Amino acid sequence: MYASRSSQILDSALEAVGNTPLVRLDRIAEEEGLKCNLLGKVEFLSVGGSVKDRIAKAMLLAAEKDGNLVPGKSVLIEPTSGNTGICLAMACAIKGYAVIVTMPNKMSREKEVLLRALGAEVVRTPDEEPWDSPKSHIGIPPANWWLAHSLTTAGVAKRLQQEIPHAIILDQYCNVNNPLAHEYTTGPEIIDAVVSTPSTPTKPSSLKVDVFVAGAGTGGSITGVSRALKKSHNSQCIVVGADPIGSVFALPEYLNVIDGEGPHPYVIEGIGHRFIPQVLSRDPTDVDHWVKTSDNEAFQAVQRLMRSEGLLVGGSSGSALSAALAWFKTDHGRKVAQTQGLNVVILLPDGIRNYMSKEWFLDFALGSSPSCILKPDSNPVSGHGTDNPAAL
Repeated sequence: MYASRSSQILDSALEAVGNTPLVRLDRIAEEEGLKCNLLGKVEFLSVGGSVKDRIAKAMLLAAEKDGNLVPGKSVLIEPTSGNTGICLAMACAIKGYAVIVTMPNKMSREKEVLLRALGAEVVRTPDEEPWDSPKSHIGIPPANWWLAHSLTTAGVAKRLQQEIPHAIILDQYCNVNNPLAHEYTTGPEIIDAVVSTPSTPTKPSSLKVDVFVAGAGTGGSITGVSRALKKSHNSQCIVVGADPIGSVFALPEYLNVIDGEGPHPYVIEGIGHRFIPQVLSRDPTDVDHWVKTSDNEAFQAVQRLMRSEGLLVGGSSGSALSAALAWFKTDHGRKVAQTQGLNVVILLPDGIRNYMSKEWFLDFALGSSPSCILKPDSNPVSGHGTDNPAAL
């Protein structure tokens, strides 16, 4: 059961996983004319920087409990978009395991740098390969894997597991401890924050989680949190899944076909896939509605979260917010949006730390309109405002 973090000395960084704040997004709500409470679960404030901290910790501890890991001998291998690997690398640094991460080329340089800083080996794989290709970061190896011409093109997780003694793949895509981590921690934290915050005349509340909006990468977070909310808190809670255009998670299936095309590349990292992970429940009892989101919508929403709410979130957080705003325009969503006191919680999975070199971020961070306070010629040194660091 969830217990709030006390002001005590922690035995290791792993004890600082989770217990993230639920923050009002009042300025965006006002801009959108919403009467409901718009709330963000800010996961980049977990010790490893993302919601994936929770599942990495849960999977590793479960493997230890089952006797599948031996300190000083076991080698953890994990296919990842980066965030799960970062927390696994952190945990392995603490516990003394070697770790290898396989990760597609499209994932940010920052993620690789953090992984290597924590002592992980990183193997990059081609973006264009299908998930079950022997060249993908997940892929099932063919019988003649030894004919592969290089580690970087064929060094996928399953092949490495076969090659390396005492290697184990925790496999976030299939590991039951992935959704359970969210059912036992993320969901209860959200519930506790909502029910513990009193309803007041100025900030009315139903004292329930009425809507939950999240993206899906492996699907563990949306599945686990949904079960926590619906099983014992509010069986009528509406769960909305955000799925990037180009991914295949959404239901009905026709939502995944755009202009006659099915899966195709997209820029957003960490959410969506061209296959359905085993831990993702698409059952309507778990996820009521799906909303497809574009890269541009997500990036614009990131900018709003930064400029209006001061939250330095990553792209998948923008996808979740843009999905929520789109859902508010549906018949059911409009009723929720215009009802005072209803609580709509959006999962904000990670922070901008992992994406600061990405073109989409640099475009709006450095290409923004000049300040209305400083005139273009206000810097006598350079004549270009505050662009000259020496003038600051």
